[in-house]
This record gives sequence, C-alpha cells and structure tokens, in this order.
Amino acid sequence: MIIFVKVKLKKLFKKKRNYPWPRPESCPRCSNYKVWGHGYAQAIFDGYEEPLMLKLYRCSVCGCVIRLRPSGYFKRFQAKITTIRSCISHKEKLSKWLSGIPPTRQRHWLRALQRRIKAYLSDIWNQGLLKAFDHFMTLGHVPVTRNI
Repeated sequence: MIIFVKVKLKKLFKKKRNYPWPRPESCPRCSNYKVWGHGYAQAIFDGYEEPLMLKLYRCSVCGCVIRLRPSGYFKRFQAKITTIRSCISHKEKLSKWLSGIPPTRQRHWLRALQRRIKAYLSDIWNQGLLKAFDHFMTLGHVPVTRNI
C-alpha cells in the first residue's frame, strides 16, 4: 500500500534514514491504529545519483506494509508528474521532444498515453493528448502506465 506525503527530496537525500517521516494515523486497509516502523525501501528519483530511502510501516493486525512516497510522483515512476506532462505538452505543441530528458523515455510515456486513449476513450478521441492526460488524472488513473 502506498501513501503519498509531502517530502522535500533534497532534505531526504541529506538526512537519509534520519528524515522525519510522518507516521500514518491508521492502517489504510483495516483502519487499525497500530502501525509500526518496518524499515526502509530504496527508490530512484530523477536528479539523484543514488537511491533515496523511503519509510515503510506495517500494520500489527492485518500485516499490510505501507510505503510512504513523495507526492507529485506516480507509483513506480521516477520522474515528476509535471515533468511527464510537460514532455507530452511540448511534443503535442511543437512536435519536438523536450531537451534534457532522453527521447526514449518521452516516447515511452507518449506511447503509453496513446495506448490508454485508444483503450478507454476510443479511436475517435479528438480533444488532444493533454486533455486525455488530465482526464485520466481526474479519474485517479496513471495516464502513462503500460497497464490497461
């Protein structure tokens, strides 16, 4: 289970395991109030050469493992949501890839979004890629995931 929290990545990078992570008030699965520290998990984020340590908690009743993750990122993505959206916007408006990010990554995001549009919004979607991106976001979906 992932809980998104506000995190300053620079501070997390400096403090590592000493970062002051917030403790969840209750388990998101069973609502039990007893959750205890369960160690750390490494995660890679853009702009950092080494993995950052994300805090894990565990519910004492149902055994659910809770991973705290910085808000502003999709699950399993190391780029910020705003960066991904900017890349798609830039490609849609200027027909060029955004500089500073490998084109293969940007192509991966674009193709995943196009595939999602085709699967969920049909072949006749004509409102543009950004509208589709925002539509999936309002539904709580990850617009650029390969999972359908």
